[in-house]
Parts: sequence; C-alpha cells; structure tokens
Amino acid sequence: MTTRSWMGDVGAENARWLATECRTARLAREYRPRDLGDGRIEISRRALGALRELGEEEDGYITDDGEGLRIWLGDEAFDLEPAD
Repeated sequence: MTTRSWMGDVGAENARWLATECRTARLAREYRPRDLGDGRIEISRRALGALRELGEEEDGYITDDGEGLRIWLGDEAFDLEPAD
C-alpha cells in the first residue's frame, strides 16, 4: 500500500507557518501542508512533492535518509510518520 500522507509534531508556531507562510502555502490546497492544531501537521503525497522542491536553505525542506523522513525548520529537524 502506498502512503498517502504523513504527520509530524513540529510545534504550534511552525505548523501555522508551514500551512500559511511557507513558499508551498501559496500553491493549491492539495500541495500545502495542513495545520491539524496542537502543533501537528499533515503532509499529503502532493504536498510532500512540493516541499521536496525547496532548497536546503529554505524552511520546510524535506530529507529522506537513514534518519527517516524529516522536515527542517531552521537548524531543527522534525520526524514525519506515515498517517495511513
């Protein structure tokens, strides 16, 4: 089964910023991270693809390596886990 979305706890301020201010927040709804409240975000497969287009120097940058799938905000990385 293919993962359709990922979730992570990034803190309330970061979740709000990702959903409303990140460069991908200006795209169509299906390409934006979604603020779930309580500091949690949901990232759809399409939103993940859009975030992967960000450069390493941009907040919201995604890495997928031996540490797992993570989203970076400043110098801090937050783990993303499959939601389904």
